[in-house]
Amino acid sequence: MVLLWGFSVISLALYILNNIPIKDCGKKEKGLLLPHHPHQSGGNNNNNKPMTMKKKKKIRPSNLIVPIQSYTCAKSEFEELYKRSESKELEVRGKNFCLASKKGRREVMEDGYGVVADIHRDSRQGFFAVVDGHGGRAAMEYVVENLGKNIVEAMDCDEVAMEEAIRKGYSVTDKGFLSQKVSSGACAASVMMKNGEMHIANVGDCRVILSRNGVATPLTVDHRLNTRQDERQRIENLGGYVHCDRVQGSLAISRAIGDHHLKEWVISDPEITKLPITPDCQFLIMASDGLWDKVGEQEAVDEVSRHYDNNNGVLMESCKKLVQLAFSRGNLDDATVMVISLGCFMDPQPPILIN
Repeated sequence: MVLLWGFSVISLALYILNNIPIKDCGKKEKGLLLPHHPHQSGGNNNNNKPMTMKKKKKIRPSNLIVPIQSYTCAKSEFEELYKRSESKELEVRGKNFCLASKKGRREVMEDGYGVVADIHRDSRQGFFAVVDGHGGRAAMEYVVENLGKNIVEAMDCDEVAMEEAIRKGYSVTDKGFLSQKVSSGACAASVMMKNGEMHIANVGDCRVILSRNGVATPLTVDHRLNTRQDERQRIENLGGYVHCDRVQGSLAISRAIGDHHLKEWVISDPEITKLPITPDCQFLIMASDGLWDKVGEQEAVDEVSRHYDNNNGVLMESCKKLVQLAFSRGNLDDATVMVISLGCFMDPQPPILIN
C-alpha cells in the first residue's frame, strides 16, 4: 500500500513537470552569444494527426549573453598586457656603441640601458650604463632615466672629483627611488668617459670587460655573496645574516639600487675603477648576468674581435652573436650586451715638434 502510494506521488509530480511550461524570463541583450550545446526538441509534424496526449515541447534555456562592451574592455586589457609581456628583442646602434637585448622567461623585461652622449657638446665625454632589475621593472626604469643625469649634475659642481661625483650620483638615484616606496631593485654597471680616462662603477652583478689588444681584462667584480667573503663579512658586521649565499636568505647580491626592505645591508655605494684610455684599449663589453652566467670573459672578447673593425669600430653583429650564444646554452634570464669602441674617447695625441 505504501509502495503504491509513493509511486502515485512520483507519477503525479512527473506529469505536472511535463505539462506546465517553463517561461523564458531572460531578457535578450544584443551582444556576443555563447550558446549552450543544442538539444533535440520533441514535437510533431504539422501533417500528422493530433495525438490524444500531446507531449509538451521542452523550452530551451536562454542564450548566455556576454555584453560586447565588457568583452571589448577585457580583450583590450589582455592585449595591452600581452604587448608588455611578450618576448622582446632589441637592437640599438648608437654613436660609438651598439647594443643587443633579449627577454628571458620572466613575465616582463627587467634589463635596460642608459646613454648620455656628447656631454657638454664634447664628443670625448660620454656616459654608458647597463641595468638589470629584479622584483619588477620599476627600479630599472628609474635608474635608466636618472643615474646618468645625476652623475653629470654632480660633475658640474665646482671642485668635485670624478669619483665623488659618481658616488653622489648613485646615492641620489638610490634615495630618489626609495622615496617612491616601491619594492624593487636594480644592479648597474656604468662607465663615464672624460679627459681621456674611463671611470667604471658597479653595484650588483652587471659586468664590464676591457679588450686590451684582444686580451680580456675585468674592470668590475660582482657583488655576489657566493664569491665575496668581504661583502658577507660587511653584512654580518651590520647585524645581518647570509643564508644560502643570500642577504637575509633573500637576495643573492649585496649591493644594488633600491631594495628598501634590505637597505640596512644592501648598499648602493659603487666600487669604482679609473683607467687611462690608451691605444691598446680597443673596446668595452658591458653586460647583465644573463650573458656572463653562460659565456666566459675571454670568449666574449674573442667573439667581438671577430666582428671588430679598427676603422668602423664595433659592428652590431658582435652584440647579437653574444646574446644568441647565451640563449643557445640554456640561458633563461634577460640578457643585455653593450659594446663600446674606445678609440674616439682617447685624448688627441700632442703635435710632434720638429726642430
